[in-house]
Amino acid sequence: MLRVVSLTLAALAAFIATAAADPQTGDDLAICRDRQAEMQARAAACDNLLNADRLTGKDKAIALSVRGNTQLNKRDHVHAIETLSMAVDLDPDNVIALNLRGLAYERSGQDDLAMADYNLALQKRPAYGVPYNNRGVIHARRGALQSAIDDFSLSIKYTPKFLLAWTNRARARTLMKDFDGAIADFAEAEKIDAAAPQIAGNRCVTYGMMGKFDRALADCNGLIERQPKNVFAINNRADVNMMKGDLEAALKDYNTAIQINPNNVRAHSGRGQIYERRKDLAQARADYRAAAYSLTRFDETEVARARAIAQERLAALTPQAPGSAPTGRRVALVIGNGAYKNAQALPNPPRDSKLIAGVLRDLGFQTVMDTKDLTRDKFFQTLKVFAEEAEKSDWAVVYYAGHGFEIGGVNYLVPIDARLTADKDAEAEAVALEQVIAAVGAARKLRLVVLDACRDNPFAPTMQRTLALKLVDKGFSNIEPGAGFMVVYAAKHGETAMDGDGAANSPFATALAREIKQPRVEIRKLFDIIRDDVWAATQHAQQPFTYGSPPGREDFYFVAGK
Repeated sequence: MLRVVSLTLAALAAFIATAAADPQTGDDLAICRDRQAEMQARAAACDNLLNADRLTGKDKAIALSVRGNTQLNKRDHVHAIETLSMAVDLDPDNVIALNLRGLAYERSGQDDLAMADYNLALQKRPAYGVPYNNRGVIHARRGALQSAIDDFSLSIKYTPKFLLAWTNRARARTLMKDFDGAIADFAEAEKIDAAAPQIAGNRCVTYGMMGKFDRALADCNGLIERQPKNVFAINNRADVNMMKGDLEAALKDYNTAIQINPNNVRAHSGRGQIYERRKDLAQARADYRAAAYSLTRFDETEVARARAIAQERLAALTPQAPGSAPTGRRVALVIGNGAYKNAQALPNPPRDSKLIAGVLRDLGFQTVMDTKDLTRDKFFQTLKVFAEEAEKSDWAVVYYAGHGFEIGGVNYLVPIDARLTADKDAEAEAVALEQVIAAVGAARKLRLVVLDACRDNPFAPTMQRTLALKLVDKGFSNIEPGAGFMVVYAAKHGETAMDGDGAANSPFATALAREIKQPRVEIRKLFDIIRDDVWAATQHAQQPFTYGSPPGREDFYFVAGK
């Protein structure tokens, strides 16, 4: 899906242009130094030189900057920061590396470090337009709109053909209700590239806030006609219809956005608001939950705004917990996906899920939903039903066995009917881990997700790799669950969980089923023991890993004992 460029995407026009270059001709060093070289050719040339250890000083800093930019475009922020820091160490005056590192910090949720890099780049080169834009983005996200406008104006002053600075200033002016200024900025952006989708997509909202609904819908409709799966534009049109008071049209658009991308935060938050207005509070809570939880520290501006609304309304609509029995009501969802239609089938997940479901029933869980081989739509429907159960419970546990991996910084579980011909298909075809977190998030006390799913990405050999996304062949990425959540991986980041031998259960499922039966083992200690058991059973080939923790003022036991 082609996505409208967001407020936080930095144009690297001062860094890389798109003039053609044949990577088979010319000297690698000349291509690596050439800012006008074609992006992939330049990256390959710089990598060749770095891998051969043929560079020193400023030339090495340039090559590392190019490599860091590639890592940044793949959303590999950790390595991008490492690479760009090496470039800055070699050449402290390399403002391109500073700007790129700032963007990597920003994208990893470290705004203060990002601002420091942008400021240093501008101190060294005050006429460098791109960092002004990037600094303005942070101001805008923090709500300092006049500071954002001042920075966007400086970006325009020094880089007048920088379209993103014009549209960013237009958006900030819209939020300041300087509608005439915003429309004038969009007009200037059209002089640079009249077909740029972020112009019509964002001007649609400006006209909507002005009450000029016909013009607003004309902008959004025109863009959606050209790009029918542009979820950004569909959400904007829904927002305009909400402003207009046409809730039916808005609901239709939010439903369309969710059908295209079931993980979409803005659409769930918007739809939740419609259901809340209609007094369908159960559905409103379900949508707010789907939008409320994040496993990373960074959201794009519109997503952050939508998530904040969802969190606020969810808190307001969540029923207060009644008194509970000492062990409380405990519910579990167990999923075993093995019969994949477009990827390698996995024989073990159905067996593993049957084992775990049986143990949880034996331990007295009041509800155990034992499911197998879920399609995309069935997966999301099952999570919704389970969340309704969790909302009435003290414990909510999800155990998932099947394919799972990380793409573009997001962890996904894979339905059996998923088709991932390109890495960008994941958001539409797979289930983001945040949606599983949302399902257990309805519980009052213990919220636990167990993932026996760190297997090789079965789509990797044939999946088209787009420049804007990172593709990880193995495992899940690091996550940061909120307070009160516990997420257990069968294997640590970048490792692959073993699937068992023949008819045997996986090493992780075997250890889990055995250890949770033991009385008086607190849950934090329990998963330490399981980690050690799997580590030993696999001869140090697989090490489970736990993120987050349950609430700290209470102990949790699968078997309370005497």
